[in-house]
Amino acid sequence: MATQSHHHNVEKQFGDQASAYLSSAVHASGRDLQRLAERLSGSPQARVLDLGCGAGHASFVAAEQVQAVVAYDLSSQMLDVVTEAAQQRGLPHLTTQQGYAESLPFVDGEFDIVISRYSAHHWHDVGQALREVKRVLKPGGKVIFMDVSAPGNSVLDIWLQTVEALRDTSHVHNYHPGEWLAMFTEAGLAINSVTQDRLHLEFTSWIARMRTPEVLVNAIRAYQQSASDEVKRYYALEGDGSFSSDIIFIEAYKP
Repeated sequence: MATQSHHHNVEKQFGDQASAYLSSAVHASGRDLQRLAERLSGSPQARVLDLGCGAGHASFVAAEQVQAVVAYDLSSQMLDVVTEAAQQRGLPHLTTQQGYAESLPFVDGEFDIVISRYSAHHWHDVGQALREVKRVLKPGGKVIFMDVSAPGNSVLDIWLQTVEALRDTSHVHNYHPGEWLAMFTEAGLAINSVTQDRLHLEFTSWIARMRTPEVLVNAIRAYQQSASDEVKRYYALEGDGSFSSDIIFIEAYKP
């Protein structure tokens, strides 16, 4: 029941904001997308699954490089946005399918590559999702995950999780690199490399994308203003509430 309730909350949160995510500068650009295109450029015949595709930015990048892409998401409204955008961009080999990350409706070994970007921190059970990723990958298949990353410091971690949860009630957890490594390893996926970067989040657009209620926006601002100097320095917290967080780029494969 708890899992179903969470999935319903995720779909409710993101369905109404689908178009906003398509036009979001944070989601539509970034060094991670450039890196993704580079990694996929050597696999033109690949069949790719974009897990938790959102408004489809990683799917569009993949579709420019590979033979077939399945954009997969819990939100039907997000998938409608992806379908329309794919048609406008002339990407007929990009198709969509709805479902949960923890239970994939695909046969064993169906994909050459599975990618995911800025989605896993909303999933109810990332470990189970990664086990499903391994199942649907061909032997030797690749995995590329991109997400916001928590710092391995309790004070800094609590601050990030709190502002994320206040802004977005569907948020579950941002994982630090050690947690990511453990989850991939436990799922039977072998990690090739881990790259970290920083992501600047402009406050006004950050809260607007989720239509965060004013009472919670005020709570975030109050929480930011009460932050310690250590927190303010680490997240480069600005006067208007904008800040920067860590992001992670994980490359792995199915042995």
